[in-house]
Amino acid sequence: MSYLKEKPVAVKLIAVDMDGTFLDSAKRYNKARFLRQYAQLKERDIRFVVASGNQYYQLESYFPEIAGEIAFVAENGAWISDRNEEVFCGELSADNVRRVMAILAQEPEIHTVVCGKRSAYISPAMPDETVALLSNHYRRLEKRADLDHIDDTIFKFSLNLPHDGVEPLIARLTEALNAAGNVVRPVSSGFGFVDLIIPGLHKAHGISLLQQRWGIDDCEVVAIGDSGNDIEMLRQAGYSFAMANATEAVSAAARYRTEDHNEEGALNVISRVLAREYPFN
Repeated sequence: MSYLKEKPVAVKLIAVDMDGTFLDSAKRYNKARFLRQYAQLKERDIRFVVASGNQYYQLESYFPEIAGEIAFVAENGAWISDRNEEVFCGELSADNVRRVMAILAQEPEIHTVVCGKRSAYISPAMPDETVALLSNHYRRLEKRADLDHIDDTIFKFSLNLPHDGVEPLIARLTEALNAAGNVVRPVSSGFGFVDLIIPGLHKAHGISLLQQRWGIDDCEVVAIGDSGNDIEMLRQAGYSFAMANATEAVSAAARYRTEDHNEEGALNVISRVLAREYPFN
């Protein structure tokens, strides 16, 4: 891994989380401002990467004007795409899917999403209000009576529960999953969501694959995030920014801070890159 030198280096890649980072509380961003910034990023050959726990199809929908030009590290790193070309896709075996579902069956308070390449899948019994919430993260969402046997490439599970239950759930699942062979590991995605990801297939892994593809060093990367699933990419990036609304662990992992997601903190970082302001001057 490369580290920052005393003199700032040129930025060649900017990676942004979405919920709680690029998007405000209403799940929107200042599109006019960003598209002006993006035009300047293109002129300077600075890559823009969306790195999120959200579904690939949902992420595309946020950037209709440029989706075919940028890269996505979707599903917390399970599915990587560059200009509509698949770079990487993780996969859990059918046996491992059933093994995880058996563990999740012991947690009656959670709502489970089985995340696949073609779609995400939920139980028909899921309450309508939870389905509506999930629709903010999954463009494709199907109800299936049998979530243990789905004909798709499955690479992640997403769990929704009351926010105050997240840390205890992560502790219980870590113990149970370790005993079952560490098939997946739990990470907090913020806003009452816990993702179960294939070990090693986090956002930093996906961004590393794109860096290799483009010949970009860690010290030339800007990463911006707010939740536990951003920590690996923040530790990896030469210029790492925590949102003002970030968790304590994220703030500790990042080198720099920016304004919160309702104050366009992520776009403000991009502005500093373009203006060569601190720490980019």
